[in-house]
Amino acid sequence: MQPDLPDVLVPLGGVVDRYGYLAVVGLIMVESFGVPAPGQTMLIVAGACAATGRLDVAAVVTLGVFAAVAGDSLGYLIGRTGGRPLVLRLGRYVWLTDKRLTRVEDLSRRHGRKIVVVARYVDGLRQVNGVVAGVVRMPFGRFLGWDVLAATTWVVVFTGVGYLGGVHLDAVFG
Repeated sequence: MQPDLPDVLVPLGGVVDRYGYLAVVGLIMVESFGVPAPGQTMLIVAGACAATGRLDVAAVVTLGVFAAVAGDSLGYLIGRTGGRPLVLRLGRYVWLTDKRLTRVEDLSRRHGRKIVVVARYVDGLRQVNGVVAGVVRMPFGRFLGWDVLAATTWVVVFTGVGYLGGVHLDAVFG
């Protein structure tokens, strides 16, 4: 690991150095289907690694969007096929209670496409976004269209933060 990342990002930088693009895809995909993982932070680190020549920024963006949409689609499938009972049974491991799920379901029913886009930027909601869309039976085509838009902007923004910040991330995180 080259010492050009702030201390707080060095552990993920080491993961990128060891596993490259697979680390980016893996963490973002896992986070997107419901497992708490540092996907957003990984985009910042991958962007910084691209700024220092260790990764290609276009590949990070392309693979990041793919991983986010694939993970959300898997989450959608889990929510659609397993329904509320499965989500609540598994959700207890990530503090997703019946009350919280009901609140997110109500928001999704009233503001479906807006929630898909906004949730991508909110920790907690980002992880359950696809699952909830499946539980409330949002039509998959509608979900997918808004999810691609949300994932693309999210990946570009956070990869861009890392890329443009590059070696100056110490000032941001210091």
